[in-house]
Amino acid sequence: MSRPVDHPHLNRSPLVLARAAFNSVLGRFHLREYYHRGAFATYQEALAAVRPGLLAGYDNDGVADVSFEKMCRIALWDWPVLYWLRRLIPESRCVLDAGGHQGTKFRAFGGHLELDGRLRWVVYDVPAVVRAGRARTERDGLRGLEFVDSLDAAPEADIFLASGLLQYLDVPLGQLLGRLPARPRHLLLNKVATREGPTVVTLERFPRAEVPYQIRNRAEFLSALDAAGYDVVDEWEIPNLAHEIPTHPHLGKSTSRGWYAVRRS
Repeated sequence: MSRPVDHPHLNRSPLVLARAAFNSVLGRFHLREYYHRGAFATYQEALAAVRPGLLAGYDNDGVADVSFEKMCRIALWDWPVLYWLRRLIPESRCVLDAGGHQGTKFRAFGGHLELDGRLRWVVYDVPAVVRAGRARTERDGLRGLEFVDSLDAAPEADIFLASGLLQYLDVPLGQLLGRLPARPRHLLLNKVATREGPTVVTLERFPRAEVPYQIRNRAEFLSALDAAGYDVVDEWEIPNLAHEIPTHPHLGKSTSRGWYAVRRS
């Protein structure tokens, strides 16, 4: 099982002391509940249960712009990721922003990071989102942001950022990492939906679509992270992103978590 390990950045920082304050402040904010329905054993079963007349999944032009403006703003749960990015970017050449939508984190974090021409920020997402992201980036005249819709085109990255990706991912994280040209040194995983019971997949409702939403067994996820060769350096919880499936309340609420992990030498 992968456990937090000593790390020079962590030992020199006030992050551990600030964690309790972070969770306390986060707990004061109320967020609307996203609508979820159904409980399925696999991503494919959930996808097959999408109701007629609704788009299925994220790879649709009608879903590509959902929540764009909101995601371009920094939320409280972004700060642990931003904390680590500020320490890792000076020694890095490339960030692979997996599930990075239309470059929303690049836009949100840009004013808080030293994003010079030396660093590549590459977004990997599904084709519909990448098309929309490229078009928007060109319209906005934004520089320093690249997009790929295939891991075959992804560069070697020092930092693998996945903020809000894993609940929508249709393959295990280890399998996704194995398709990269090289395994990144650093993993920043945020807004990972977890539970203590068996992994379950539900359907999240969007204005015109339903999207499979995976809530992973926490222990199994950490075991997979360890098997992929990574040690956890930091972990945080996001209380206000806990979700209950209204059609299956007996399953209890999920717990949203984040991790920073480093590849073992």
